[in-house]
Amino acid sequence: MDNHSRAGGPAGGGPAHAGAAAGTATPAPPPPPPPTRGAFVFNAADEERRRGVRRMKATATGLLLLVALVYVLAKYAQHAWGAGGWAGYVAAAAEAGMVGALADWFAVTALFKRPLGLPIPHTAIIPTKKDQLGVTLGEFVGENFLSADVVRARLHSLGIGGRLGAWLAEPAHADRVTAELATALRGALTVLRDSDVQAVVGEAITRRAESAEIAPGLGKTLQKVVVDGGHRRAVDLVCAKAHDWLITHGDSITDAVQGGAPGWTPRFVDRKVGERVYKELLRFVTEMRDMPEHPARAAVDRFLRDFAADLQSDTATRARVERLKSEILARDEVQDVIASAWSAIRSMIISAAEDEQSELRLRVRASLMSLGARLATDGRLQGKVEGWIEGAVVYVVTTYRKEITSLITDTVAAWDAEHTSRKIEAHIGRDLQFIRINGTVVGALAGLLIYTVSRAFGA
Repeated sequence: MDNHSRAGGPAGGGPAHAGAAAGTATPAPPPPPPPTRGAFVFNAADEERRRGVRRMKATATGLLLLVALVYVLAKYAQHAWGAGGWAGYVAAAAEAGMVGALADWFAVTALFKRPLGLPIPHTAIIPTKKDQLGVTLGEFVGENFLSADVVRARLHSLGIGGRLGAWLAEPAHADRVTAELATALRGALTVLRDSDVQAVVGEAITRRAESAEIAPGLGKTLQKVVVDGGHRRAVDLVCAKAHDWLITHGDSITDAVQGGAPGWTPRFVDRKVGERVYKELLRFVTEMRDMPEHPARAAVDRFLRDFAADLQSDTATRARVERLKSEILARDEVQDVIASAWSAIRSMIISAAEDEQSELRLRVRASLMSLGARLATDGRLQGKVEGWIEGAVVYVVTTYRKEITSLITDTVAAWDAEHTSRKIEAHIGRDLQFIRINGTVVGALAGLLIYTVSRAFGA
């Protein structure tokens, strides 16, 4: 029987097996712990980098072992075989190479962990100083990349105005921007609730109409119309319509006059009076229609001029107009019309935005291309646009610089120390191993040089 069976596992007759035989459900294994907050995910590229780091570590360590072997052999040859002076030079170079290799190994290892697990001060710098590094990195980015002078100089060097103009002048690009604007407009209108917008529009229109006195404006407009003679067409139309109506309804007018006569008058007299009144009324209207200089027209002109003056200067007239305006605005029918205006406008805009050949989209496209052509050639306009863009970006950067840099600081603070160290080592560890190799080579050369100089001076 294997160890697992003897331990009372499912393969044996232990408690677990007995519980299963009795029909008792075996407790499900506990769920795996949630991933560490801020932990990195090592993908295939990271694993390949880590393999490269391991290969370079092996190379650097192999070089260290090689110079150590050379040192041992040189010393052995020098003492056991009585080798000449060359053995001293080789031993000195190998000894210095070992010192350089060990020193650089310690320096590289101290970045990511404690060498040999010893609690040496100022080692495992990345895991222990991770949060401080994040703060320092945030401050560095804020001071050197998010300062107003740096941002403004960088944006100015890009020549955004000219580039934007040349880009917009292309028909394909103008079509793309127009389509994106139409999509954004449709999305915004779809998200907005009609009831809320209707309430806002209705309140805005009503408040604006109530706060603005309309009588003086109406008076000035009417005065200009009368001076220009624009009202005469309306008078002509009224006279023509009145004449036609009298011709059509002559009997009705005569009967109305007869019906209003006293009962003691003879009927033929009433009829004569009715006919006379009708003829005089028809003659008056006909003359007024056909004679531009008719006294009644002059009376209308005087009335309109006086009314226009009263609208501008007469307190009582202006007050009556304002009361009439308030009464009209307070009517439910008027409020419904004002509120429903948004629905009509919304439907019209959405329909125009969806139709590629609509007047709205064609005009927007033409305006964009015209703006692009001007931006590409007009240096003054380029300067204005670039000034606006620079000002906007500088305002955002300077106002929200702390929020932007805190993104770096908070993100680094949320990283797991061990995973951070492994991730950074996977990206730069291969180059750091070259430091160990270079340290071995440079140390050997330096040791050889020092030994040579010492020998030259008889030391």
